Amino acid sequence: MVPYQQALVIQGASGSGKTTLLGLMAGLDQSSSGDIELLGEHLTDKNEEQRARVRAGKVGFVFQSFQLVQGATAIQNVMLPLELGGSQDAFELSKKALCEVGLEAKADTMVEQLSGGEQQRVSIARAFAVKPAILFADEPTGNLDAKTGGQIADLMFRLRDQSGTTLVLVTHEQVLAERGDVHVQIESGRLLSVD
Repeated sequence: MVPYQQALVIQGASGSGKTTLLGLMAGLDQSSSGDIELLGEHLTDKNEEQRARVRAGKVGFVFQSFQLVQGATAIQNVMLPLELGGSQDAFELSKKALCEVGLEAKADTMVEQLSGGEQQRVSIARAFAVKPAILFADEPTGNLDAKTGGQIADLMFRLRDQSGTTLVLVTHEQVLAERGDVHVQIESGRLLSVD
């Protein structure tokens, strides 16, 4: 188990199973054997709806491809998980989250009109707006140039420190990997090392 507020980094070659491992840890995928525990809940015997309830309001996600709702504004994208969770303050919390990632001026901009770095900042605002205990990030800087990727990494770690969130990161980026507290090396679906 990763101690609270640390960063666990999963590394390995393409096709080694990094994203699959992340999906299993987050309860996005169903395991075929073994036991997975997330936030004190065993996931193995739960269906998708039950696993979603375990994650609700406690787990955030940032993906390489941003996974934003096209045709919606930045603030609408950030508000979505808050509204689904029944938050009465979704608009105010979303404004604050966009401010924390430096996009308060772009709140009403359609996400498809934002740059890649801005879109990833919206996805980070959306992930942190629910105040997650754990944030799962799959190649969060993979679609960005080196400078923007560095800014995104700095932002995630700053928000991690402010909110006390544990990060679980899949990355090929060595600079990002070096910021991790715990490192997992995977090859062909097998754990090679944990340090």
